[in-house]
Amino acid sequence: MDKINVIKVGGAVVEDATSLKQLINQFATMPGYKVLVHGGGRSATRIAAQLGIESQMIGGRRVTDESMLQVVTMVYGGLVNKRIVAALQAEGVNAVGLTGADMDIIRSHKREPKMVTMDDGTQQMVDFGFVGDVDSANGKRLTALIKPIEGVEAVVPVVAPLTHDGKGNILNTNADTMASTVAKALVEDFDVTLTFCFEKPGVMANADDDDSVIPTINTESYAQLKQDGIVSGGMIPKLDNAFDSLNEGVKRVVITHFTDIEAKRGTIIEK
Repeated sequence: MDKINVIKVGGAVVEDATSLKQLINQFATMPGYKVLVHGGGRSATRIAAQLGIESQMIGGRRVTDESMLQVVTMVYGGLVNKRIVAALQAEGVNAVGLTGADMDIIRSHKREPKMVTMDDGTQQMVDFGFVGDVDSANGKRLTALIKPIEGVEAVVPVVAPLTHDGKGNILNTNADTMASTVAKALVEDFDVTLTFCFEKPGVMANADDDDSVIPTINTESYAQLKQDGIVSGGMIPKLDNAFDSLNEGVKRVVITHFTDIEAKRGTIIEK
């Protein structure tokens, strides 16, 4: 079975010109089939502030009211996505920008209000607004883009963290969830490696010490890391999606620095 790398890169990387250039250079030279899934939350927060729209994050996930939905749609599907696509084209990569609505590749539903554990340990009912929880993904349509056929050049998808509900509504979906969904959708046709890249060299035992990378995390150690407060915030949805990917047939999941997208180092996630 052909191998494919699904690379998820955080907004802090793609929104900085220097780190984006490093990422593009590495991704462009990565051999074989590949998909890039990106965030863009910091740009969304910055542009929202310029427009007088307040940003709210709970448990590492963005609360998305109607005004914020307009911002993230413009920023994720437009500004950030097309900047990456243009940069890849300049490096000879035949990239195409997609959201979940394009080709109906990822469909979701609006999240119902749910009980969330807050940073202070209390429970609170939270309405995340126009946030999409994934229902289905069409891996065959992605495969049709990725694998070349006679006379047609292969395409490298660049996926923004937006989905749709099939009723004409765009929904904001966590970028780590998008990457996990894409990876799981491709397991029927590929041997899939999912790599989460960000500005740290892996999951850290001490956020201030780059030498404190935790080499492996399994379900048991993950529970303990959360209990001890070592893993918190946005790392929780990242790890939740990592384990979900492994349970659905993804062969390998790594969390590492954006300059190591071939995942030779970092934190390996194990069942």
